[in-house]
Amino acid sequence: MNNLRHYAVIDTLRNGTTVTLRAIHPEDKAKLASAFKNLDRESVYTRFFQYVRELTDQDLKRATEIDFDREVALVVTTNLGDEETVIGTGRYVVFEEADGGRSAEIAFIVEEDYHGLGIANRLLRHLVQIGRQNNVSRFVADVLSGNQAMIRVFVGSGLPMKQQREGTVTHITLQLG
Repeated sequence: MNNLRHYAVIDTLRNGTTVTLRAIHPEDKAKLASAFKNLDRESVYTRFFQYVRELTDQDLKRATEIDFDREVALVVTTNLGDEETVIGTGRYVVFEEADGGRSAEIAFIVEEDYHGLGIANRLLRHLVQIGRQNNVSRFVADVLSGNQAMIRVFVGSGLPMKQQREGTVTHITLQLG
């Protein structure tokens, strides 16, 4: 994992679909924009906590042109015909804690047709491994309390976890070390 820009793993989902879990690349802008357009309104809302109609050029640049030190982003792709299609993403962004530790905010989004197949679990497992190698001590996430599927992903990770509910949002902390 010395060069995360070339990170790639082939995997098989619960339904037998072969996917590639890999680092995002700057050339993925069009694929990411297309994947975003295929999401339903509620999936966008559960990820961004607001309704977003489309990703701007600036959004796409920020999402695909990353340093892989303070930010790591992975995509899950499958081939539909001859075309590679993004069906899920996971990323973390590092921030320094007051106690000197490195924490990271983590987020996921999975295309609805692929919900329940273990994509978020796989992304989390890989991001945990990468985070540990990059001296990240904890992941934090804000999840809409009604998004029980995502909360189950975190609970099922086996990592020490704290949950704190504030209104409609559950703040989750996962200890990596």
